[in-house]
Amino acid sequence: MEKKSEVMEICLLAGKIMLESGAETYRVEDTMNRMAAAFGILSSHSYVTPTAIMFSMSDTEPTNLIRINERSTDLEKVTLVNSISRKISSGDLTLQEAKHELDALSKKDLSYPVWIQILAATLASGCFTIMFLGTWTDFLPACVAGGVGFAFFIYLHRLIRIKFFAEFLASFLIGMVAYLFIRTGIGSELDKIIIGSVMPLVPGLLITNAVRDLIAGHLVSGISKGAEAFLTAFAIGTGVAVVLAIF
Repeated sequence: MEKKSEVMEICLLAGKIMLESGAETYRVEDTMNRMAAAFGILSSHSYVTPTAIMFSMSDTEPTNLIRINERSTDLEKVTLVNSISRKISSGDLTLQEAKHELDALSKKDLSYPVWIQILAATLASGCFTIMFLGTWTDFLPACVAGGVGFAFFIYLHRLIRIKFFAEFLASFLIGMVAYLFIRTGIGSELDKIIIGSVMPLVPGLLITNAVRDLIAGHLVSGISKGAEAFLTAFAIGTGVAVVLAIF
């Protein structure tokens, strides 16, 4: 019984780390079931949605539930959990060693420093503008608008925990900055600057995971992630539309 309890704890912790880091729900379920099977629990059942994990050792065992409140994108953590799962399956990790590694991983922050994220968003905004057939005159304005907007998005996301509010205000700021560049004669095409600048805010991974979950047959997760991606895109579009409507 004690071993089952420890296996349950390890599987739920692995699933929690993966789901909070942006993994697909079918991948989370598969990883949890494989880890349980490696420890001798062959009849485990898991059901994962974007906001909850339900896991049971058998048809007659009680079901445990974990609520997921925060989700981000940290694919390195997903990869590390998969690596731990493979080590468990091959017998290279004991129960206690796996628990220790997962505990340590759950406490780590493997995301890039904020300044690197902002710098990447700045360069990406300019490059997206060129990719969308913008001119080199618009490259620098797009870099500035995208960098300022993304920095504002990170600040708001930490300050106000209201879904879609940060995306709306960040895209509104991007539209304002882009319009100021056009008014001062530094930029030439407002639409190209805005399109390139908002690309770092677009929920690309969320859309990809929604499609992959739908293809894997996880309709609830796929539809809910698709709805979240749609609302995020709607918030971004609304912020830009307000600027265009004002000016």
